[in-house]
Amino acid sequence: MSALPFPSLFCAHDRDATPMLEHTMSQWGGSEDLWVFGYGSLIWRPDFAFSERRTAHVHGWHRALKMWSTINRGTPQCPGLVFGMLSGGSCHGMAFRVAQTDAPAVLKQLWQREMPNAVYDPRWLPCKTAHGTVKALAFTLSRQSPHHTGELPPEEYRRIFAQAQGIYGTTRDYAQATFDELQRMGIRDKALQKLLSYAAN
Repeated sequence: MSALPFPSLFCAHDRDATPMLEHTMSQWGGSEDLWVFGYGSLIWRPDFAFSERRTAHVHGWHRALKMWSTINRGTPQCPGLVFGMLSGGSCHGMAFRVAQTDAPAVLKQLWQREMPNAVYDPRWLPCKTAHGTVKALAFTLSRQSPHHTGELPPEEYRRIFAQAQGIYGTTRDYAQATFDELQRMGIRDKALQKLLSYAAN
């Protein structure tokens, strides 16, 4: 997939999910298999057909529990949190290979799951794996997005872990499931471990 660009496919002000999907499908091109990078719940609950998965490492982006959720893991009255990929640092996760024939349907599934409000910025990122580097679709978050929390104090994480719950469960369970799966993969996320320690205090 050497022809795919690394920059964000859309500017922060363009929040219409349908053309974003169409553009992403155009950038993929349909001539080969599709790769998708998972760094949060996609790791432990991909919910799409894939033919291969590899532990992967991305430079220049990191996993951060800094995206407001008012449906999946919280409500408008008590917002919860979900992960976004923010620029800077690095991130270990999972790269999923999707067969060329399955990719159009999988992309539509991913859009329904990850992009109902077009919050994320889809990007093609180079993912290093044990079998070489692949360019994978990843859902990143802009710090200029109104859904980005900015820096939250420990007491705010503690409150959210104790109270926030959406249609898919609590923020705490979501964060813990991601941490547990990363550990199972042999990946240690010290930042997430620290955040989860607030829930125990």
